[in-house]
Amino acid sequence: MDEFVTKWQPQVLSVLRIMSGLLFLEHGTGKYLNFPHLERVPPMLSMPGIGGILELVGGALLVLGLFTRPVAFLLSGEMAVAYFTAHAPRSFFPLLNGGDAAVVYCFVFLYLFFAGPGPWSIDAMRKK
Repeated sequence: MDEFVTKWQPQVLSVLRIMSGLLFLEHGTGKYLNFPHLERVPPMLSMPGIGGILELVGGALLVLGLFTRPVAFLLSGEMAVAYFTAHAPRSFFPLLNGGDAAVVYCFVFLYLFFAGPGPWSIDAMRKK
């Protein structure tokens, strides 16, 4: 079992990067491409609007695995700021303040910063 898990660990890292990037990208496409449709779209130069730009561009870069480490570091910071400015003031507990996703994204992106993009990425192709 350990041998199987170890063998596939790099590929599963790529899957984690791709899926978290796709889910994050969806936030940006909802805000700026109206897909999926959101009832309230933030003004572009507001904090949520700038976050939407980071979600759109950063999510796409993560899906592709391009500039993964710096993008993941930036997005991890974005999610930390989002949590402490938008969620934490509502309640101490993420379950009550709606910040679960921000916390998970923050730490997944921090992990990607340290772990890298995995083998299925443009970054890996550029290294060869």
